[in-house]
Amino acid sequence: MTEATQRTSDSGVSIWLDDLSRSRIESGSLQDLIANKNVVGVTTNPSIFQKALHEVGPYDPQLKELGKVDVETAVRELTTTDVRNATDIFREIAEKTDFVDGRVSIEVDPRLAHETEATEKQAEELWAKVNRPNAMIKIPATLEGLPAITATLAKGISVNVTLIFSIERYEQVIDAYIEGIAQAAANGHDLKHIGSVASFFVSRVDTAVDKLLEANGSEEAKALEG
Repeated sequence: MTEATQRTSDSGVSIWLDDLSRSRIESGSLQDLIANKNVVGVTTNPSIFQKALHEVGPYDPQLKELGKVDVETAVRELTTTDVRNATDIFREIAEKTDFVDGRVSIEVDPRLAHETEATEKQAEELWAKVNRPNAMIKIPATLEGLPAITATLAKGISVNVTLIFSIERYEQVIDAYIEGIAQAAANGHDLKHIGSVASFFVSRVDTAVDKLLEANGSEEAKALEG
């Protein structure tokens, strides 16, 4: 363990890796980050997988097996395989922490961000495809995404809510979560394994604020940049 990551973990912060690829899994890199960098979870998104799928070699055997399926189906098979394998690597951590940590997130198609029913449907499909209790489905916190969050949780599916940019939207996400968990309980699901993460996009807010500070131009503003 590095001193910095150990201090971070000791302070109660769970370190998640915002990256995943077949080569990271097969090379042992992910296992090394768990053992030596205190990494206890992974989150992914389509951009991460787009970069990963350009790697030469690691995906070739599975691509040959997929044969003549359409591109979207192939991508779905490749990415859910990576997430499934990663959840298996993190399974021990998940069980030791009562599934607070040891989670791996996979995101619904961003093109569905403003389509409630389509988001809900794909979330259920991804959950079934990965088929691991420590997986999480990322759903954007758009207005249309909020009811999809509730409906997905109600089915006993763990959700990582992404694209939160304001306190107001965060409060709406909390309401959607509470309603979803209540419905899940009413539907007879074991709430112990239903996880929820609210991903507030601090970096995006920070970038926007930096631009405002730069435009201000004062010495006080410059001191706050970065």
